[in-house]
Amino acid sequence: MNKILGKAIILFLLFGLTACSYKPIFSEKNYNFEIKEIFTEGDKDVNKFIKNKLGFIKSNKSSNEKSYAISIKSNKKREIVSKDTKGDPVKFEVTILVEYKIINNNNTLVDNKIEKKNIYNNDSDQFKLEQTEDIILQNLSESIGDSIISSIINLDDN
Repeated sequence: MNKILGKAIILFLLFGLTACSYKPIFSEKNYNFEIKEIFTEGDKDVNKFIKNKLGFIKSNKSSNEKSYAISIKSNKKREIVSKDTKGDPVKFEVTILVEYKIINNNNTLVDNKIEKKNIYNNDSDQFKLEQTEDIILQNLSESIGDSIISSIINLDDN
């Protein structure tokens, strides 16, 4: 019985160590640009998630490499969407508005706004509600970071 269990553990470890690995979309790709500076203003949490997303960009260090500075101004708003008959909130909506500028050699190349929204249900457990809000905030912020990266890529395509 112990031999079978030992072989099963070894087999499991072998498959576990050699399995396919997950890689985020923008993490391993080399770009022909780099982000030198990120200036942030507004909501600290949103800015932290966006800066983290943009920090995954790696340049390929070629001679024709372009460098950009990004200015980000973020705003987060949470509103009650619906209430029950007692007046207690049932659904919330979180809205993130980010205004960003992509700057190269003191020239503003892109001046854009992105707005993302999400509606979610209230929870009687306050801790669970805060966790849900944090996850939603992170997902929306990372999506905005992806949009900023895409706009830089579109600049290089032109």
